[in-house]
Amino acid sequence: MELTERDKAILEFERSWWSEGGPKETLIAERFDLSAGRYYQILGELLDSDAAYAHDPLVVRRLRRQRDRRHRARQAAADVRAPAVGESSESHPVESPPTDGEVS
Repeated sequence: MELTERDKAILEFERSWWSEGGPKETLIAERFDLSAGRYYQILGELLDSDAAYAHDPLVVRRLRRQRDRRHRARQAAADVRAPAVGESSESHPVESPPTDGEVS
């Protein structure tokens, strides 16, 4: 895959967007005329591209590391929330409400 001018511009933007001032999503919309979601979709594809790596290996490696850290953090959070196989999703068994004559 050969990089387009937009692909190269995205990599350049990722190299130094914070020095431009303003929220990143606003800068993305102004510079690329893309929604943030579409921009990140394109960026994700670029990060998996050998051509992007050849063009700017430092930026691509940094962004891959960030993506991998976020993925591991999300996975760890999901592992904490998910019950183990065979376990109930509730941490405590549900007690029946008291019947007539029982004191709770």
